[in-house]
Amino acid sequence: MLDLSIFTTAEAWISLITLIFLEIVLGVDNIVFISITSARLAPEKQHIGRKLGLLGAMLMRIAFLSVASWLVHMTYPLFTVDIGFFAHGFSIRDIVLFAGGVYLIYKGIAELKGVLSLEDVDESGNASDSPSKRIGLPQAIATIMVMDIVFSIDSVITAVGLADHLIIMVLAVIIAVLFMMVFIDAVSDFINKNVEMKILALTFITVIGVLLFLDSLGINSGIEVLDMHMEKLMVYFAMLFSVIMELLQIRYKSNLAKRMGASDAEEL
Repeated sequence: MLDLSIFTTAEAWISLITLIFLEIVLGVDNIVFISITSARLAPEKQHIGRKLGLLGAMLMRIAFLSVASWLVHMTYPLFTVDIGFFAHGFSIRDIVLFAGGVYLIYKGIAELKGVLSLEDVDESGNASDSPSKRIGLPQAIATIMVMDIVFSIDSVITAVGLADHLIIMVLAVIIAVLFMMVFIDAVSDFINKNVEMKILALTFITVIGVLLFLDSLGINSGIEVLDMHMEKLMVYFAMLFSVIMELLQIRYKSNLAKRMGASDAEEL
């Protein structure tokens, strides 16, 4: 039976709130990836694809947490690469980050290339829906679940270090995922409807891939804030600043279009 008496202590609640906050913050890159991946689904399947993707991601994280004692060993070096100017012991974590980082770099650059070459725009300048570029629902969900391992590996290891009770870690993951489920459709639709946001999201995915790749090689600042390396936090802040700037530009263009429309109406 579960021992719920731990929730009578302030320490348990502080751990829970802290973990929920970290799961949400560290889940931003996952939300962006889900938005990009679900955009390749048929329009009528995108909503269910996002929800099932997040549900699958939640189950993956809970499964990770259930083998907490094994997670500690994921940071132990399996082998060492020493080529003179570079020496690094690769652990399971490093291998996962390396593979995930390479995939994100490929995915981001490939999608950016498609956007910039106007592959999704027809001759009249409107967005086109090419069935040949769609993916199936099982493929989308499987991709999201596999990539969630990459995105969550550090946050899960952090959770194991911050909380002493599995129930607290599982509750934090469930609450954070439910929170993300509420906003995933709005975020995804907004990204897909505004090409500037889509380009920004793909750039973000590519940069995160580069950071994961470098981290797998042991190349990082070594400075951590909110359990994130400083360089990743800087990318998050740069992303936030860019999003705010884009939102202001979108609002400006919207207001300008309304004013021009009103002026044309008055002339008529």
